[in-house]
Amino acid sequence: MIGAVLGTGAWGTTFAQVLADAGCTVRLWGRDAGVAARITTDHVNDKYLPGIVLPDAITATTDVREALDGVDLVVVAIPSQSARATLEPLRDLVPDHAVVVSLMKGVELSTDRRMSEVVAHALGIDDSRVAVVSGPNLAGEIALRQPTATVVSSIDPQTAALVAQACSSGYFRPYTNSDVVGVELCGAVKNVIALAVGMAQGRGFGFNTTATVITRGLAEIARLGLALGADAETFQGMAGMGDLMATCASPNSRNHTLGKHVGQGMTLDDAIVATGGTAEGVKSCRSVLELARSVGVEMPITAAVVAVLHEGLPVVEMARGLLARPQKAEGL
Repeated sequence: MIGAVLGTGAWGTTFAQVLADAGCTVRLWGRDAGVAARITTDHVNDKYLPGIVLPDAITATTDVREALDGVDLVVVAIPSQSARATLEPLRDLVPDHAVVVSLMKGVELSTDRRMSEVVAHALGIDDSRVAVVSGPNLAGEIALRQPTATVVSSIDPQTAALVAQACSSGYFRPYTNSDVVGVELCGAVKNVIALAVGMAQGRGFGFNTTATVITRGLAEIARLGLALGADAETFQGMAGMGDLMATCASPNSRNHTLGKHVGQGMTLDDAIVATGGTAEGVKSCRSVLELARSVGVEMPITAAVVAVLHEGLPVVEMARGLLARPQKAEGL
Protein backbone atom coordinates (compact mmCIF):
# COMPACT_ATOMS: atom_id res chain seq x y z
CA MET A 1 0.00 0.00 0.00
CA ILE A 2 1.21 3.51 -0.82
CA GLY A 3 0.42 6.31 1.60
CA ALA A 4 0.89 10.06 1.60
CA VAL A 5 1.15 11.96 4.88
CA LEU A 6 0.38 15.67 4.69
CA GLY A 7 2.43 17.33 7.40
CA THR A 8 6.05 16.78 8.44
CA GLY A 9 5.57 17.71 12.10
CA ALA A 10 6.19 15.29 14.95
CA TRP A 11 2.90 13.37 14.70
CA GLY A 12 2.81 13.27 10.89
CA THR A 13 6.37 11.99 10.71
CA THR A 14 5.75 9.48 13.49
CA PHE A 15 2.64 8.13 11.79
CA ALA A 16 4.62 7.83 8.56
CA GLN A 17 7.04 5.63 10.50
CA VAL A 18 4.12 3.57 11.83
CA LEU A 19 2.82 3.05 8.28
CA ALA A 20 6.29 2.12 6.99
CA ASP A 21 6.84 -0.34 9.83
CA ALA A 22 3.49 -1.91 8.92
CA GLY A 23 4.70 -2.47 5.35
CA CYS A 24 3.57 0.66 3.49
CA THR A 25 5.57 2.89 1.19
CA VAL A 26 5.15 6.44 2.47
CA ARG A 27 5.58 9.92 0.99
CA LEU A 28 5.63 12.82 3.42
CA TRP A 29 4.61 16.27 2.21
CA GLY A 30 5.55 19.54 3.86
CA ARG A 31 6.48 23.11 3.00
CA ASP A 32 9.98 23.11 4.52
CA ALA A 33 12.41 22.04 1.80
CA GLY A 34 15.19 21.50 4.33
CA VAL A 35 13.11 19.11 6.41
CA ALA A 36 11.99 17.22 3.29
CA ALA A 37 15.55 16.85 2.06
CA ARG A 38 16.80 15.55 5.39
CA ILE A 39 14.00 12.98 5.57
CA THR A 40 14.67 11.67 2.06
CA THR A 41 18.47 11.79 2.10
CA ASP A 42 19.40 11.13 5.72
CA HIS A 43 16.19 9.49 7.02
CA VAL A 44 15.86 11.93 9.91
CA ASN A 45 13.54 14.77 10.88
CA ASP A 46 15.76 16.36 13.49
CA LYS A 47 13.60 19.48 13.61
CA TYR A 48 10.64 17.60 15.10
CA LEU A 49 11.93 14.12 16.04
CA PRO A 50 15.58 14.51 17.03
CA GLY A 51 17.49 11.28 17.43
CA ILE A 52 15.01 9.14 15.47
CA VAL A 53 16.18 7.26 12.35
CA LEU A 54 13.27 6.82 9.94
CA PRO A 55 12.65 3.74 7.77
CA ASP A 56 13.99 3.70 4.22
CA ALA A 57 10.42 3.33 2.92
CA ILE A 58 9.75 7.00 3.79
CA THR A 59 10.57 9.85 1.43
CA ALA A 60 9.52 13.49 1.60
CA THR A 61 8.72 16.23 -0.88
CA THR A 62 7.45 19.80 -1.03
CA ASP A 63 5.50 18.94 -4.23
CA VAL A 64 2.01 17.91 -3.13
CA ARG A 65 1.13 16.61 -6.60
CA GLU A 66 4.09 14.24 -6.42
CA ALA A 67 3.14 13.16 -2.89
CA LEU A 68 -0.46 12.30 -3.83
CA ASP A 69 0.16 10.62 -7.18
CA GLY A 70 -1.42 7.16 -7.19
CA VAL A 71 -1.65 6.75 -3.41
CA ASP A 72 -4.12 4.47 -1.63
CA LEU A 73 -4.10 6.38 1.65
CA VAL A 74 -3.95 10.12 2.36
CA VAL A 75 -3.16 10.98 5.97
CA VAL A 76 -3.81 14.56 7.13
CA ALA A 77 -1.55 15.69 9.98
CA ILE A 78 -1.70 19.48 9.85
CA PRO A 79 -2.99 22.05 12.36
CA SER A 80 -6.76 21.70 12.54
CA GLN A 81 -7.59 25.36 12.01
CA SER A 82 -5.63 25.50 8.75
CA ALA A 83 -6.97 22.21 7.39
CA ARG A 84 -9.67 23.60 5.10
CA ALA A 85 -7.37 26.15 3.44
CA THR A 86 -4.73 23.47 2.86
CA LEU A 87 -7.07 20.74 1.59
CA GLU A 88 -9.44 22.60 -0.71
CA PRO A 89 -6.81 23.15 -3.44
CA LEU A 90 -6.10 19.40 -3.41
CA ARG A 91 -9.58 18.26 -4.46
CA ASP A 92 -8.53 17.13 -7.92
CA LEU A 93 -5.25 15.58 -6.77
CA VAL A 94 -6.56 12.95 -4.35
CA PRO A 95 -7.08 9.66 -6.25
CA ASP A 96 -10.70 8.54 -6.54
CA HIS A 97 -10.01 5.24 -4.77
CA ALA A 98 -7.99 6.70 -1.90
CA VAL A 99 -9.09 6.68 1.73
CA VAL A 100 -8.38 9.87 3.71
CA VAL A 101 -7.30 9.65 7.35
CA SER A 102 -7.50 12.54 9.80
CA LEU A 103 -4.95 12.67 12.61
CA MET A 104 -6.21 16.13 13.58
CA LYS A 105 -7.91 16.80 16.89
CA GLY A 106 -10.10 19.85 17.07
CA VAL A 107 -13.33 21.55 16.06
CA GLU A 108 -13.25 24.12 13.27
CA LEU A 109 -13.75 27.71 14.35
CA SER A 110 -16.76 29.47 12.79
CA THR A 111 -18.37 26.23 11.52
CA ASP A 112 -18.17 23.99 14.65
CA ARG A 113 -17.42 21.07 12.34
CA ARG A 114 -15.41 18.07 13.46
CA MET A 115 -12.23 17.38 11.50
CA SER A 116 -13.61 14.43 9.54
CA GLU A 117 -16.43 16.69 8.38
CA VAL A 118 -13.93 19.37 7.36
CA VAL A 119 -11.87 16.81 5.44
CA ALA A 120 -14.86 15.42 3.54
CA HIS A 121 -16.24 18.88 2.77
CA ALA A 122 -12.91 20.42 1.76
CA LEU A 123 -11.97 17.52 -0.53
CA GLY A 124 -15.48 16.94 -1.85
CA ILE A 125 -15.54 13.25 -0.93
CA ASP A 126 -18.11 11.03 0.75
CA ASP A 127 -17.91 10.53 4.52
CA SER A 128 -17.47 6.80 3.95
CA ARG A 129 -13.98 7.44 2.54
CA VAL A 130 -12.83 9.22 5.69
CA ALA A 131 -11.37 7.67 8.84
CA VAL A 132 -10.02 9.23 12.03
CA VAL A 133 -7.21 7.98 14.25
CA SER A 134 -7.27 8.93 17.92
CA GLY A 135 -5.97 7.54 21.18
CA PRO A 136 -3.12 7.80 23.69
CA ASN A 137 -0.68 8.60 20.89
CA LEU A 138 2.14 10.82 22.14
CA ALA A 139 4.41 11.12 19.12
CA GLY A 140 7.75 11.02 20.94
CA GLU A 141 6.98 7.70 22.60
CA ILE A 142 5.63 6.08 19.44
CA ALA A 143 8.66 7.26 17.47
CA LEU A 144 10.73 5.23 19.96
CA ARG A 145 8.46 2.28 19.13
CA GLN A 146 7.06 2.05 22.63
CA PRO A 147 3.85 -0.04 22.65
CA THR A 148 0.52 1.74 22.43
CA ALA A 149 -3.00 1.29 21.12
CA THR A 150 -5.21 3.60 19.11
CA VAL A 151 -8.71 3.81 17.69
CA VAL A 152 -9.50 3.91 13.96
CA SER A 153 -13.02 5.16 13.39
CA SER A 154 -15.15 5.47 10.27
CA ILE A 155 -18.82 5.20 9.39
CA ASP A 156 -17.74 2.55 6.85
CA PRO A 157 -16.39 -0.66 8.47
CA GLN A 158 -14.32 -1.46 5.37
CA THR A 159 -12.62 1.93 5.51
CA ALA A 160 -11.80 1.48 9.19
CA ALA A 161 -10.49 -2.04 8.57
CA LEU A 162 -8.27 -0.89 5.70
CA VAL A 163 -6.70 1.88 7.78
CA ALA A 164 -6.26 -0.43 10.77
CA GLN A 165 -4.45 -2.95 8.59
CA ALA A 166 -2.24 -0.23 7.12
CA CYS A 167 -0.98 0.94 10.53
CA SER A 168 -0.88 -2.29 12.54
CA SER A 169 2.58 -3.25 13.76
CA GLY A 170 4.35 -4.91 16.66
CA TYR A 171 4.14 -1.75 18.77
CA PHE A 172 1.05 0.01 17.36
CA ARG A 173 -2.29 -1.76 17.98
CA PRO A 174 -5.37 -0.25 16.27
CA TYR A 175 -8.91 -0.96 17.41
CA THR A 176 -11.82 -0.10 15.12
CA ASN A 177 -14.89 1.88 16.20
CA SER A 178 -17.86 3.14 14.20
CA ASP A 179 -18.58 6.04 16.59
CA VAL A 180 -16.83 8.81 14.66
CA VAL A 181 -18.63 11.56 16.62
CA GLY A 182 -17.53 10.23 20.00
CA VAL A 183 -13.96 9.45 18.94
CA GLU A 184 -13.41 12.91 17.45
CA LEU A 185 -14.95 14.79 20.35
CA CYS A 186 -12.75 12.86 22.78
CA GLY A 187 -9.71 13.85 20.75
CA ALA A 188 -10.71 17.51 20.57
CA VAL A 189 -11.86 18.13 24.12
CA LYS A 190 -9.11 16.18 25.90
CA ASN A 191 -6.68 18.87 24.72
CA VAL A 192 -8.77 21.49 26.51
CA ILE A 193 -8.87 19.44 29.70
CA ALA A 194 -5.09 18.96 29.49
CA LEU A 195 -4.68 22.73 29.36
CA ALA A 196 -6.74 23.00 32.55
CA VAL A 197 -4.67 20.30 34.28
CA GLY A 198 -1.47 22.04 33.23
CA MET A 199 -2.73 25.37 34.56
CA ALA A 200 -3.59 23.78 37.90
CA GLN A 201 -0.20 22.11 38.19
CA GLY A 202 1.52 25.32 37.15
CA ARG A 203 -0.15 26.99 40.13
CA GLY A 204 1.32 24.30 42.37
CA PHE A 205 -1.84 22.25 42.92
CA GLY A 206 -1.33 18.53 43.46
CA PHE A 207 -2.77 15.18 42.49
CA ASN A 208 -6.18 15.67 44.10
CA THR A 209 -6.77 18.67 41.86
CA THR A 210 -5.41 16.84 38.83
CA ALA A 211 -7.68 13.85 39.43
CA THR A 212 -10.67 16.13 39.95
CA VAL A 213 -10.11 18.04 36.70
CA ILE A 214 -9.52 14.85 34.69
CA THR A 215 -12.61 13.10 36.08
CA ARG A 216 -14.93 16.08 35.68
CA GLY A 217 -13.33 16.77 32.31
CA LEU A 218 -14.33 13.32 31.13
CA ALA A 219 -17.87 14.07 32.28
CA GLU A 220 -17.84 17.22 30.13
CA ILE A 221 -16.64 15.28 27.10
CA ALA A 222 -19.33 12.65 27.61
CA ARG A 223 -22.11 15.23 28.07
CA LEU A 224 -21.25 16.90 24.79
CA GLY A 225 -20.80 13.63 22.97
CA LEU A 226 -24.08 12.14 24.12
CA ALA A 227 -25.91 15.33 23.14
CA LEU A 228 -24.49 14.91 19.63
CA GLY A 229 -25.39 11.23 19.34
CA ALA A 230 -22.16 9.53 20.40
CA ASP A 231 -21.94 6.08 22.01
CA ALA A 232 -21.43 6.17 25.79
CA GLU A 233 -18.90 3.30 25.65
CA THR A 234 -16.50 5.39 23.57
CA PHE A 235 -15.71 7.66 26.52
CA GLN A 236 -14.51 4.71 28.62
CA GLY A 237 -12.17 3.42 25.93
CA MET A 238 -8.85 4.24 24.28
CA ALA A 239 -10.10 7.38 22.53
CA GLY A 240 -11.77 8.61 25.70
CA MET A 241 -10.19 7.86 29.07
CA GLY A 242 -7.03 6.44 27.45
CA ASP A 243 -6.19 9.56 25.47
CA LEU A 244 -7.32 11.88 28.25
CA MET A 245 -4.97 10.25 30.77
CA ALA A 246 -1.97 10.37 28.45
CA THR A 247 -2.52 13.98 27.40
CA CYS A 248 -3.19 15.25 30.92
CA ALA A 249 -0.37 13.35 32.61
CA SER A 250 2.56 13.49 30.21
CA PRO A 251 5.13 16.31 30.25
CA ASN A 252 5.48 15.55 26.51
CA SER A 253 1.91 16.73 25.89
CA ARG A 254 2.03 20.20 24.34
CA ASN A 255 -1.37 21.14 25.72
CA HIS A 256 -0.40 20.10 29.24
CA THR A 257 2.93 21.91 28.90
CA LEU A 258 1.40 25.12 27.59
CA GLY A 259 -1.20 25.09 30.36
CA LYS A 260 1.56 24.68 32.93
CA HIS A 261 3.43 27.68 31.53
CA VAL A 262 0.26 29.78 31.78
CA GLY A 263 -0.33 28.55 35.33
CA GLN A 264 3.19 29.67 36.22
CA GLY A 265 2.38 33.18 35.06
CA MET A 266 3.41 33.34 31.41
CA THR A 267 1.32 35.21 28.90
CA LEU A 268 -0.32 33.09 26.22
CA ASP A 269 2.11 34.33 23.56
CA ASP A 270 5.12 33.53 25.73
CA ALA A 271 3.68 30.12 26.62
CA ILE A 272 3.22 29.26 22.93
CA VAL A 273 6.86 30.11 22.23
CA ALA A 274 8.09 28.17 25.28
CA THR A 275 6.03 25.12 24.30
CA GLY A 276 7.66 25.05 20.88
CA GLY A 277 4.84 23.55 18.86
CA THR A 278 1.13 23.50 18.11
CA ALA A 279 -1.11 23.08 21.15
CA GLU A 280 -4.45 22.47 19.44
CA GLY A 281 -6.52 23.18 22.54
CA VAL A 282 -5.61 26.88 22.51
CA LYS A 283 -7.77 27.54 19.48
CA SER A 284 -10.19 24.63 19.65
CA CYS A 285 -11.32 25.46 23.20
CA ARG A 286 -13.36 28.31 21.75
CA SER A 287 -14.93 26.22 19.00
CA VAL A 288 -15.67 23.40 21.47
CA LEU A 289 -17.41 25.86 23.76
CA GLU A 290 -19.39 27.31 20.84
CA LEU A 291 -20.46 23.81 19.84
CA ALA A 292 -21.51 22.97 23.40
CA ARG A 293 -23.56 26.13 23.75
CA SER A 294 -25.27 25.49 20.41
CA VAL A 295 -26.69 22.22 21.79
CA GLY A 296 -27.33 23.50 25.32
CA VAL A 297 -24.52 21.57 27.05
CA GLU A 298 -22.77 23.07 30.05
CA MET A 299 -18.95 22.72 30.05
CA PRO A 300 -17.54 24.72 32.99
CA ILE A 301 -13.92 23.56 32.68
CA THR A 302 -13.85 24.35 28.98
CA ALA A 303 -15.45 27.74 29.63
CA ALA A 304 -12.83 28.46 32.30
CA VAL A 305 -9.97 27.60 29.92
CA VAL A 306 -11.42 29.95 27.31
CA ALA A 307 -11.72 32.68 29.94
CA VAL A 308 -8.08 32.30 31.03
CA LEU A 309 -6.55 32.05 27.56
CA HIS A 310 -8.70 34.50 25.65
CA GLU A 311 -10.51 36.75 28.15
CA GLY A 312 -7.83 37.57 30.71
CA LEU A 313 -9.17 35.61 33.68
CA PRO A 314 -6.38 34.88 36.21
CA VAL A 315 -5.76 31.17 36.78
CA VAL A 316 -6.40 31.51 40.52
CA GLU A 317 -9.84 32.96 39.76
CA MET A 318 -10.51 30.06 37.42
CA ALA A 319 -9.94 27.58 40.27
CA ARG A 320 -12.12 29.55 42.66
CA GLY A 321 -14.90 29.81 40.11
CA LEU A 322 -14.97 26.07 39.47
CA LEU A 323 -15.06 25.24 43.18
CA ALA A 324 -17.78 27.81 43.85
CA ARG A 325 -20.24 26.20 41.41
CA PRO A 326 -23.59 25.06 42.84
CA GLN A 327 -23.54 21.71 44.61
CA LYS A 328 -25.01 18.75 42.73
CA ALA A 329 -25.02 14.98 42.65
CA GLU A 330 -22.06 13.39 40.91
CA GLY A 331 -22.73 12.30 37.37
CA LEU A 332 -23.00 13.76 33.90
